[in-house]
Amino acid sequence: MSVKHAMLALLYEQPHHGYEIKIGFDDLVQKKWPLNPGQVYTTLDRLERDGLVDSPGSDEKDRKIYRITDAGKEEFMNWLYTPVEYSLLKDTFYFKWLCSQKVDVGQEKEMVEHQRKTIIKNILQLTKFRQQLEEENEQENMQLLVDGALLHLEADLKWLDMIKKK
Repeated sequence: MSVKHAMLALLYEQPHHGYEIKIGFDDLVQKKWPLNPGQVYTTLDRLERDGLVDSPGSDEKDRKIYRITDAGKEEFMNWLYTPVEYSLLKDTFYFKWLCSQKVDVGQEKEMVEHQRKTIIKNILQLTKFRQQLEEENEQENMQLLVDGALLHLEADLKWLDMIKKK
């Protein structure tokens, strides 16, 4: 996740002061990815330094207003249309499993079972969250993210079955 680009997206709509950006970010991600207010201002300082945002001044309460520049819009659009790369052959659990085989600790089956329990716990948490979103008629976008995560977890369970057979 890129806080920098999320902030550019919020400023793409209209100029904002820092607190509005914080609130907009929280709304965007349903308050599921905490953003420290200090991070908002340090990121805004970097964006301003890099020429991606500027300030036309302050509002009536003397809060500095930020707006996206043409360079910021270009940066945002480039980021938006660049495909996301996946780490195809780099998985932390699998690496641990390989290491356990290397030193022959004899705990591979237990490792797989612990991982399975963790995945099932995550599935239950996400399913509960998905139900809350539906009950509250919350953003469909967050529901899509949850559905995608659930599909990944289901695939991980199938993958663990394959590892277990080795």
